[in-house]
Amino acid sequence: MRRRNFLAIGAAALAARSSTSGNIRRALAQTPASYFPNVVLRTHEDKSVRFYDDLIKGKIVVINFMYTSCGDICPGMTQNLVDVQRILGERVGRDIFMYSISLRPVLDTPEILKDYAETFGVQPGWLFLTGEADDIELLRRKLGFVDPDPDLDADLEEILWLCPPEAASAGKSSLTAYPPL
Repeated sequence: MRRRNFLAIGAAALAARSSTSGNIRRALAQTPASYFPNVVLRTHEDKSVRFYDDLIKGKIVVINFMYTSCGDICPGMTQNLVDVQRILGERVGRDIFMYSISLRPVLDTPEILKDYAETFGVQPGWLFLTGEADDIELLRRKLGFVDPDPDLDADLEEILWLCPPEAASAGKSSLTAYPPL
């Protein structure tokens, strides 16, 4: 009897293992290149770049979404990132790359973004990006910059987005929305 139980447990473990390995195989089949959109964006230097190929492939990146006329939240976040860039020093643009993507691509032209970057004294290694509205929306969603509540998600002026540490350490782009203080 014990031998049968042992064989049954072994068979169940093998079945569970093959099921789990199937899930792992499916997860591994979705490569970063197949997940992240390779949309064309314009930099504040008016250069054309592809999101995946040129900006994130094989790199450590800091990405935020912003727009130049958002009042108090975006300038405060931008100033915080200026401080981060200063602390990281020469590593920015070499080991770590910073990208700010405009949520209002029609208004935030490369020229407007350049003025915004200059206002904050942004140094090389940090790009401000704009593009086609549909492409920005695709990026926003793929990077998890969404709220499950459609009303909150539609009102980008009223939400400050933060990435929980557990999501960042797990390599996920899941974001949580917090109302501004």
